[in-house]
Amino acid sequence: MPKGKSLYLLLALISFGIIIYVSYINFIYDPQAEEFLSHKEGLKRPLQLPLWLNVMYVHVVFACMTLVSGLLNFSTKLLQRYRKFHRFNGYIYVVSVFMVALTSGYMAPYSTGGKASSIAFNMLNIIWPFMTGMAIISIRKKKLIQHRKWMIRSFAYCFTNTSIHLITFVIHKGFGFTYVNSYTISIYCSLIILPILAEIVIRRTLPRTKHTSH
Repeated sequence: MPKGKSLYLLLALISFGIIIYVSYINFIYDPQAEEFLSHKEGLKRPLQLPLWLNVMYVHVVFACMTLVSGLLNFSTKLLQRYRKFHRFNGYIYVVSVFMVALTSGYMAPYSTGGKASSIAFNMLNIIWPFMTGMAIISIRKKKLIQHRKWMIRSFAYCFTNTSIHLITFVIHKGFGFTYVNSYTISIYCSLIILPILAEIVIRRTLPRTKHTSH
């Protein structure tokens, strides 16, 4: 199996695994987010639970949509056979990214870990839409390779939540840090690790020609 197809299949399996797990946790197992909220300490503003939960549900739904729409638009077959769908699905991805960033912006002040975590999430809420916007600008200028590079960089941040929880688990359970400190550290680690992984994928899967267009 070609390297690109193997990577795509792996991403598909991981993405749908994440969607199933996240949907189960947030809508079936713990719809009130009691376990997650139990780690929030010393909030400087009162948490309005009904509103926060509704925002979180919207956040989760659109986060799942970024995974699905982003994954579909990396399919070469879909691009070649259904260009209109590719374009329409791209708009769905863009809207989903901005909705995730918007809802994250509301939840950031209530982040586990306080101000340090809130700052990290707000950085993400700027970086992710920026990268997505650069992908739009590139394709409007008919710079196909640049568009694909920016989309890979953007899509990497679809895995932020998964990355945060995996790193938190390792630091908390493996190194004995408190959950709150582990969570805060994991956000900053994700902000660094995910773009590095994106650049690795870009180098391995895309040609290095800088000015290719279509």
